[in-house]
Amino acid sequence: MDIFIVGGAVRDALLGLEVADHDWVVVGATPEELTAQGYLPVGKDFPVFLHPQTRQEYALARTERNTARGYRGFEVYAAPDVTLEQDLARRDLTINSIAARALPGSAEGRIGIDLDTLVDPYGGRRDLAGKVLRHVTEAFREDPVRILRVARFAARFADFTVAPETMALMQGMVSDGEVDALVAERVWQELGRGLMENTPSRMFEVLRECGALRKLLPEVDKFWGIGQRAECHPEVDAGMHLMRVLDMSAQLQAGLPVRFACLMIKLGSDSNLIIKGFCERLRVPTDCRELADVVAREHGNIHRSAEFGAAALVQLLERCDAFRKPQRFGDVLLACECDARGRLGLKNPAYPQRQRLAQALQAAQSVATPMVAQAAQAAGLAGPEIGEMIHTARVQAVQAWLGASTAQTDRAVGP
Repeated sequence: MDIFIVGGAVRDALLGLEVADHDWVVVGATPEELTAQGYLPVGKDFPVFLHPQTRQEYALARTERNTARGYRGFEVYAAPDVTLEQDLARRDLTINSIAARALPGSAEGRIGIDLDTLVDPYGGRRDLAGKVLRHVTEAFREDPVRILRVARFAARFADFTVAPETMALMQGMVSDGEVDALVAERVWQELGRGLMENTPSRMFEVLRECGALRKLLPEVDKFWGIGQRAECHPEVDAGMHLMRVLDMSAQLQAGLPVRFACLMIKLGSDSNLIIKGFCERLRVPTDCRELADVVAREHGNIHRSAEFGAAALVQLLERCDAFRKPQRFGDVLLACECDARGRLGLKNPAYPQRQRLAQALQAAQSVATPMVAQAAQAAGLAGPEIGEMIHTARVQAVQAWLGASTAQTDRAVGP
């Protein structure tokens, strides 16, 4: 029985990156042998076991054969006669089909990779050096999820290119309708991961080049070639601007809900029903969906909020549900900053609206709403009338903050 580290751990070690995940392959063993050694079986579709001490996953070497369209249509064969080379052959990209042994004495959580024991039958090291994303074998076409994975890796390694033969293979898969078999959960899973990479725009560039964007995300694909709206640079079409916004969200290290809101921001400019349909189709998580809806609806008002007085500011805060969900409102402001700074020529300038609205919210939150409600009830008011008194008190608090802020600015400028 031989055990190897495979895939991303070896790839990242060769690139000099921090190794976060360790995938293990066991060659020449049976499930019974692993169970006898204390490994816990957890795999449903193929034999995967948890190590008795580290609880990391160990998979038996296996081969896969496509039996139907879609990623679920596979027949798995795992037995002691499956070689390491055969297991590596079923993987998506050459850079992910390299194996090695662990260094002797590696401790849990600090596993070293013995780079002198590399097993690289498909040229992964060559493609790492050449910065190329290349499929391992023609079996790549049997799993349409791999199109999304290639696009995601392009977003992670932005200076890598997709090999021409791999791009041609992906284009053929799209033409043959392979991507039509993808289920919503897998599309969202890969989309979410790609949005969290260093350069998310690369994912969409690759999907667009192979034709998959038009099939999987038609609402996004339509923006390329469409002229920008007046508030954005006229020489940049809407698709290019959208990509700049996404990359700005990565630069500002935004979380997934913010990055998804940046992707949806232009869809909502047309109709929030488009966002609703998109989210329902891909079963997007609620936090991402709700934030995207608010950002798409209010980003124009937030951009213009420097012109707003106290009443308009409080109304904006109320529409954004900022009093009940202040943390989410912070994400709304971050998404709007990404949108503003994603415009051509505005990458570095500050976005004062973010700080101003955060301070306006803080001023409005200073109102002791229970005391206002008690005073209203003592005056015989109820229901909406109490809400109106709270609203008025918040407007007065924001007005006082605006006055103090203006006075402070005047003192700083001087006569």
